[in-house]
Amino acid sequence: MTSDWEKILTTRLPHQAELAKAKLAEQDINAVVINKQSSAYPVFGNHEVYVPTKDAILARIILDNETTAS
Repeated sequence: MTSDWEKILTTRLPHQAELAKAKLAEQDINAVVINKQSSAYPVFGNHEVYVPTKDAILARIILDNETTAS
């Protein structure tokens, strides 16, 4: 990704990345999920969530609050 985007989450679980993206969308924060999982060996690789650099701090706070509230 370009320098305008910052990685805020790395997970092995695709649904966790998509839930984080949806949670950020509720707060009007654009997010993209990059699938770096191997197609030949699905147990290897991660899913990464990126947001614009200007929203990175707020996005981390939102996701941190979500995980501590659960």
